[in-house]
Amino acid sequence: MAVTQVVRSEWTKIRSVASTVWTLSLAVVVTIALGMLISALSKAEFDSLGERDRLSFDPTFISFAGMSLGQLAMIVFGVLVVSNEYSTGMIRASLAAVPQRGTFLFSKLAVATALALVVAMATSFAAFFLGQAMLGEHKASIDDPGVLRAVIGGGLYMTLIALFSMGVAVMLRSPMLSLGILMPFFFLISNILGNVDATKKVGRFLPDQAGSKIMQVVTPVDDDTPYGPWGGLGIMVLWVIAALAGGYVLLRRRDAQ
Repeated sequence: MAVTQVVRSEWTKIRSVASTVWTLSLAVVVTIALGMLISALSKAEFDSLGERDRLSFDPTFISFAGMSLGQLAMIVFGVLVVSNEYSTGMIRASLAAVPQRGTFLFSKLAVATALALVVAMATSFAAFFLGQAMLGEHKASIDDPGVLRAVIGGGLYMTLIALFSMGVAVMLRSPMLSLGILMPFFFLISNILGNVDATKKVGRFLPDQAGSKIMQVVTPVDDDTPYGPWGGLGIMVLWVIAALAGGYVLLRRRDAQ
């Protein structure tokens, strides 16, 4: 089957599943709404900040506060796009129709990633502009140094979270198992490693902590991270490549189940 036909088939699958549409919609709403709320609270508390905190005040990064929850929806989206076929048994028919497993996986990932990228970029720009509106006189401008990079980076970050989740889901095949590993990994293990002095240096190299560096414009006073915004995104990309490579290898070796 031609690649264009496989891509068209994957697009039909994704748009026909209500859960994928709902999860992307939730990612948009949660990211923007929480970002606006945190921005409004930050404006109200700005006058009470000490000198050290004012030097580290990053209006751009504050408007992305909602991504901490918005990425949860992107994780669910990435898992469902891949594992729905395994849970329903449709994977047998899909691989029978497209025996070239590399073509099958590439087409699925390409369609899902393109959709996630469009949604993530729109969400990132909306979260920034609406968040800055909440910050009032403390806002940043899209023309300020580093701001456009951070806004575009926010969209790339959310997309890579979804793509990483797809890679893990291809390896594990089960939606419950995939979510059971990814949720604690991002929302528990990463936070613990990143906030404990003994493991902080290790936590910096986890995909979410490294990738979120791209959204920072102002470097905190006490930040001694050994990489910059693009270096952090590069580390996240390596995690994604590793997950996708693992998924591809296992997909080729295993029978469809």
